Amino acid sequence: MKVPKRLRPLVEDGLIDEVLSRLMSGKEADIFIVRCGDIIRCAKVYKDAVKRSFKNAAQYQEGRKVRNGRRARAMEKNSAYGRKQQEEIWQNAEVDALSRLHQAGVRVPETFGCIDGVLLMELVTDDEGDVAPRLGEVVLTEEQALEDHAVMMYYVMLMLCAGIVHGDLSEFNVLVDDYGPVIIDLPQAVDASANNSARAMLLRDVNNMTRYYGEYAPQILASRYGEEMWALYEEGELKPDTELTGLYAGDADSADVDSVMDEIKAVMQEERERLERMEAEEA
Repeated sequence: MKVPKRLRPLVEDGLIDEVLSRLMSGKEADIFIVRCGDIIRCAKVYKDAVKRSFKNAAQYQEGRKVRNGRRARAMEKNSAYGRKQQEEIWQNAEVDALSRLHQAGVRVPETFGCIDGVLLMELVTDDEGDVAPRLGEVVLTEEQALEDHAVMMYYVMLMLCAGIVHGDLSEFNVLVDDYGPVIIDLPQAVDASANNSARAMLLRDVNNMTRYYGEYAPQILASRYGEEMWALYEEGELKPDTELTGLYAGDADSADVDSVMDEIKAVMQEERERLERMEAEEA
């Protein structure tokens, strides 16, 4: 296909050899499938702020640190330079979040650099090489819904342990390959300790996931993972190896939740062991 204007500099610099197709157009970016040497990747082209339709952007940016005084003053005055700096911070937030979450053991796409508002990253595919579908496009069995919900709760917990809340997590921001869910789209990720809306965003993320998986496994709808995670986080007791129960406050006698706790714990343990094996292989 014809090379889009925003991708031309990367083609000229040899970072991209060929633009194969447009994958999708979202509220904050356009995604293209590109060839880099012999490897197929995707290029996320961030839209300018005036074209972006992401609601309440200021709420997500609360707590993001700007160490450079000149940059901070320019952003406060909303000058052309300040708006440019704000855009760079918005874009770099996703690169930083993806890197930190990858190190924390969360399944996210691998990144290969962000240049001039274009993020090069891994194209998540199935074993046949086809682009992995979004969670909202996948039909699940009850067993698969229970397993994947447990994995997602584990990932959300690992994110919170790393000080990050996704802030826009739903079935539209999760891909599913042959090995399970992969979390995507993190430019709006917030600092759990510095954003006053972090708790509300975490609860919304967890509720979105529970609502979706609950369509296939209704017994998980009574779980309270978000409240449980945040309470442990505030107390300084949330750790990557914390065994969540899905119970909170007076919910200890909830039979619907108790019926799946053993299975969920087993899935979380399997995921921990998988991550440990991956770390051992990389070492």
